[in-house]
Amino acid sequence: MDLQDAVDLGRNAVLLTLLLSAPALVVGMLVGLAIGLLQALTQVQEQTVAFVPKLVAMFAVMAVTLPWMLTHLVDYWTELIMEIPNNL
Repeated sequence: MDLQDAVDLGRNAVLLTLLLSAPALVVGMLVGLAIGLLQALTQVQEQTVAFVPKLVAMFAVMAVTLPWMLTHLVDYWTELIMEIPNNL
């Protein structure tokens, strides 16, 4: 394995991590923005009011997208393991 292979491996791992975490992070951001706007309009500044809906929404998105995430992870690991003999 040369340096370029190691860089490609690291880059692919980071891109996969970003891809898999994006749905939950985007939903958390949107729910947080909506709750923050609602709190600003109603002047209710309770931290748990913002935390619990974000947590529930992120868990719901993770539950819905879990098959898609697992498919990507299995594909990545299969490709990674299949490349081991080529890089020895």
